[in-house]
Formats: sequence, C-alpha cells, structure tokens
Amino acid sequence: MNIILLGPPGAGKGTQARFLVEERGMVQLSTGDMLRAAKDSGTEMGQIVADVMARGALVTDEIVIGLIREQLETVKANGFIFDGFPRTLAQADALAELLAEKGERLDAVIEMEVDDEALVARIVARSTCGMCGEVYNDNTKPIPADGKCTNCGAEDNFKRRADDNEESLKTRLMEYYKKTSPLIGYYYAKGQLSKIDGLGEIGQVKAAIAGVIDNS
Repeated sequence: MNIILLGPPGAGKGTQARFLVEERGMVQLSTGDMLRAAKDSGTEMGQIVADVMARGALVTDEIVIGLIREQLETVKANGFIFDGFPRTLAQADALAELLAEKGERLDAVIEMEVDDEALVARIVARSTCGMCGEVYNDNTKPIPADGKCTNCGAEDNFKRRADDNEESLKTRLMEYYKKTSPLIGYYYAKGQLSKIDGLGEIGQVKAAIAGVIDNS
C-alpha cells in the first residue's frame, strides 16, 4: 500500500502519517528527512547529497528519486507514505515510473481539504512538545496545567513555530496551492484522488483516511 498525503501546512499530515506508521507498519518518506539522513550516511548517494547541499545548490529530481529508490529497495514495510514529494508533474511522472519499475503502484492520493481561515485560526493557537512532537491547541487541546506532555511526560518543553502567525501562514498557503493545484488535477484525471475533510477531529480524519486506504 503506497499513498500520497496532500494538504496545506498545518492540516495534520504529520499526525496522520504517524498513526499509519504505528498502526499499519507503513514507512513515511519525507523528502527533508531523507536528505538529512543521506547527507550523514556516507553512501555514494549520501556523498552526492552532501556535496549539493554544501554548495547551496538545488537538489535535483534525480537525486530525490534516487533516495526513494534506495528506500524501496532496502526498507521492509507494509507500504510507503510519500510526504513532500511529488511537488511537480515531472516528479509525479518520475515516481510513477519508479514504482512500476519496482513492481509497485500508487494506491491512493489523499487530499486533506481545509477551510483556509479555520486552518489559520487553528495553527495560530498551536504548540508542540519539544521532545516528542505531540500537538496541542490553546482552544481544543490546551497544554496540561501541570506542564507535562500527555504523550511522553516531558515537563515545560512546549514550543511554537516562529512562522505560525497569520501573515506567514497565508503566504505559505498561497505557495502550497500554486504548487499542488496541477498535482490535484493530475491525480484526479488518473482516478487516484480522494478528498477528505482535514479539519475534522483527529479521530474522524484518521477514520476517513483508513476508509480510503481499505477501499483502495
């Protein structure tokens, strides 16, 4: 089972991906995480990545596809969650070709739809545990009065992102829509796109994603 999770910043993709990893044995392939891991790995691909990053150059599609290829060949999993890739139509085509080459396929593309104003209001009130990443919200899930994370027990280690403010968020949302609108049309035309309400309760969103996966 291989899926892509689409959704704007703050839609909750990371939280839902964590559920899929923990409960279904899937592996989340985050472009940023893969690049950082490769840079420190000492492998041939890692040396290429380290050189590109040291020069401040853009990481090419070929490099990212190479990293994904490594993961598909070496990691045992009950499927992969593609996070942050593809971002362009050329990348989408390259991913489809790679999966076909490996005898795999993309089973579902799940778009977490949100109302922008409601999303901004939610993110502005958001904080996370600096230890485990558990998400809190001033309105719906406030930080416990004793200052302890309900997930890992860390004390007084809560953080807010500096760019979690209304102006920055609207800029990030505009950038997201500019980049992903072609992808949404691409996967819709291929019959692979499913839309769910990304602003529901965490459990409701989780159930909606499970429904898409189980019916794919």
